[in-house]
Amino acid sequence: MRTDLPSATVLKTSCTVSTDQARAIQLARLARQALIAEAELTPKPGLVDRRGAGAHSDLSLAIMTRSALAIEPYLREMALISGRNCPSQPLRERLAVIGREAEHAMLQTTSGSNAHKGAIWILGLLTSAAAMQDQDETPASTIAEVAKKIASFGDRATPRLVSHGDLVAKRYGVAGARGEALAGFPHIVAIGLPMLHSRRAGGATETVARLDTLLGIMSCLDDTCLLYRGGEEALVTAKTGAAAVESAGGSGTALGKQRLQRLDHRLLKLGVSPGGSGDLMAATLFLDAVEQGHDKVQADRSGLEEIYGAD
Repeated sequence: MRTDLPSATVLKTSCTVSTDQARAIQLARLARQALIAEAELTPKPGLVDRRGAGAHSDLSLAIMTRSALAIEPYLREMALISGRNCPSQPLRERLAVIGREAEHAMLQTTSGSNAHKGAIWILGLLTSAAAMQDQDETPASTIAEVAKKIASFGDRATPRLVSHGDLVAKRYGVAGARGEALAGFPHIVAIGLPMLHSRRAGGATETVARLDTLLGIMSCLDDTCLLYRGGEEALVTAKTGAAAVESAGGSGTALGKQRLQRLDHRLLKLGVSPGGSGDLMAATLFLDAVEQGHDKVQADRSGLEEIYGAD
């Protein structure tokens, strides 16, 4: 090892490493906070929230929280190797390795339940893309476009495993999680974020803004989680039900609340959950925080009394 390096060079290198590590820690923290905020948002149709497990028999809010905490270190590693880098085949394959490690950690902490597999794919790409940016307040559209470039490279090191989402996407001819990434995450950039910002600007509470954002995504997304569990009936029910809440003025209106509750009951009866929409909602919260240069995602404060009224 060389020992004759000028002290200024050593200091510069040390500061660079420290800055990259700090950025990676920050991005992974934001991703974890976004996942937990999405899980806690209440009441969500068919999804885990503060009321209970939704349509799931193997998940709970506590499990979702543990899962988010378990995958945070892997998102941090993805961000760290992506800093001062650019989309490439080697990087994509390294991210894939870390992603599989994150899935293993998730399954260990959830005793085999798939709490965040889709989210690992989505947030892994977006965290990596965000780490490549030179400034904190980078437009979400720019980050999504870089994530698209990363996703365009295949994983040559390991034969690609076929997921439930892949099977459903092929059967029904829908995009799925991979297609969403390859399209530049349109349900986040063109639907989720504009809805979130619009609702906030219109004076809605943060809970209503987030619920309406989720419903906006649901009304347009061909959610493979719904298709896998309940086929086209489940997807149509979710899409039309979410659109009905929107047409009633959103989840903050009296009629919107009624329609949201009705949609929740219908999805529970079918035993299905819009997990893909939930993952994209978490990613929307993540990109919202990154885009605005926030150091944290605002914790969710929703509760039953806020939406349905106290008994």
